[in-house]
Amino acid sequence: MKLDRPPAPNPYEYLPSVPSFTLTSEDVVDGEPIEKTFVHGSAGGQDLSPQLSWSGFPTDTASFAVTCYDPDVPNHSGWWHWLLFDVPASVVALPRGAGAGDGANLPAGAIQLRSDYGTPGYGGCAPPPGDRPHRYFFAVHALDVPTLGIDASVTPAVGSFQIIAHELARAVIVPTYAH
Repeated sequence: MKLDRPPAPNPYEYLPSVPSFTLTSEDVVDGEPIEKTFVHGSAGGQDLSPQLSWSGFPTDTASFAVTCYDPDVPNHSGWWHWLLFDVPASVVALPRGAGAGDGANLPAGAIQLRSDYGTPGYGGCAPPPGDRPHRYFFAVHALDVPTLGIDASVTPAVGSFQIIAHELARAVIVPTYAH
């Protein structure tokens, strides 16, 4: 069932403008379909977060946040697939599977919020069957504070607000997926 609606806007077009830096991945490519490995288990995937690496961020970066957001979900608020923050400024890459719900593969001190699936960590892609390809905005945010001062109990909306309030620069890769 393909839903007849215009594409959602790029969510970062409505936020304060910040400089960009380089984000690369061994697993996902900007504008290209994402592999089943990174899809939600309910859609036949393995729910693994992709490998990400970044460089060229501001020298005064105190920490990083990593997010994955789908604005194309047929609701009023999009869908948060991953919110990770308090990643130390010395960390410039995350391995495949770093977003596991138990946090075992995260850098020391990093915190993951519940995704919109209601569980902590990365929740893979799972657009409605038959819908057009959805875009998954994987972003690394360079922040001006070493910690956001929030814990894993806050909502994705609160976490996102805190990230944007402390953002120095942002790097984005946007793969797609259709079920």
